[in-house]
Amino acid sequence: MSYIAIPISSMPGKQDIDIDVTINGQKQALHYRVELLYWGDCAVPTFDRVECIQQLLVNYDRNWTLYYIGSPTDEFVPITFVKKEDLLKQRRMLRA
Repeated sequence: MSYIAIPISSMPGKQDIDIDVTINGQKQALHYRVELLYWGDCAVPTFDRVECIQQLLVNYDRNWTLYYIGSPTDEFVPITFVKKEDLLKQRRMLRA
């Protein structure tokens, strides 16, 4: 799969990103969400950051799926989600 990289600022809070693309004449609307998850928000304090991310994602909106985990800082980790239906569209296009 090829990638197009678009830098997104690390602003606090949730950023919803809607992208309309045309690939080989096929239009697609893709929906992403970038959210900063803060280490201090872990329900059970842990030294294992993977465990912390798992805790923070366990009850996340089921319409979205994990797409990319960004570079963590001492305070937070940026997580990119994609709408599940959009991920299925992308996979179908790869098979065509």
